[in-house]
Amino acid sequence: MNLVACMQVMVVVIHASLPDEDYWKLALPHTPMPKAIRDLLQSEGLSSVDASTASCTVHIHFDKFSQPTGEEAQVDDSKIGNFFLETDLHPGKKMKLNLATTTNGAVFLPHQVAESMPFSSNKLPEILNRFSLKEKSAEAEIIKKELEECEEPAMEGEARYCATSLESLIHFSTSKLGRNVNVLTNEVKTGSQEYEFGVGMKKVADKSVVCHKMNYPYAVFYCHTFTKTRTYMIPLVGADGSKAKAMAACHSDTSAWHPKHVAFKVLNVKPGTVPVCHFVHNNAMVWIPK
Repeated sequence: MNLVACMQVMVVVIHASLPDEDYWKLALPHTPMPKAIRDLLQSEGLSSVDASTASCTVHIHFDKFSQPTGEEAQVDDSKIGNFFLETDLHPGKKMKLNLATTTNGAVFLPHQVAESMPFSSNKLPEILNRFSLKEKSAEAEIIKKELEECEEPAMEGEARYCATSLESLIHFSTSKLGRNVNVLTNEVKTGSQEYEFGVGMKKVADKSVVCHKMNYPYAVFYCHTFTKTRTYMIPLVGADGSKAKAMAACHSDTSAWHPKHVAFKVLNVKPGTVPVCHFVHNNAMVWIPK
């Protein structure tokens, strides 16, 4: 039995609450569900599975893992220049960007099922067993790193949380911003090329929650929010003539960042001296108050 079918059976057995789409409408009645989230919902028509098969071993196939998140993503960014200074926010600025998109196709589990799944590095053997993965496999190493990323302590001025279901993602984001929110994503094609900042860039929020999709067998989002951070929507014109829009975050206070943070190396600045900005990857969503 595949992961989605198996989890659906478990939901039937424990009398799961509202489906994700209905929960979204209830929790966020004035916020349309963006396509980026709708694409992560499970397919319909799975509720007829025989509940007697609920005791099952979960198997999953990893098609491909997405780009790394967190500090690893920042290392990758140093090669392609996704960091910039807030003083660069003007039409005509040129940067080479590669705002990678998740490709593993993982979908959200129902909240009650996700809550029942082990999700910590000290439960790694159980997690690997559930997904029929060998301890020394490449997939096991990626899962280990993602769990460790979720368990890292927050920096000063940061709140972070790894949401293992859509319901928990909504709860964390609205706990920081309230329920009157918008959810924004990039409008950029996958691929690396040089872009020029266009006319019409604007600051969209002084407070936001950014959630990055992680490399995991089911949809998990690493969400965090920083104080003294501004969010911008930047129109872009590619070298091939294509037009795009991308989200960027500018951090006014970087004094608590590690002195060897890759952003300081890329921009040749020191912690706490100037605002540091970076683009958000295509696999992320930005929650902002309306």
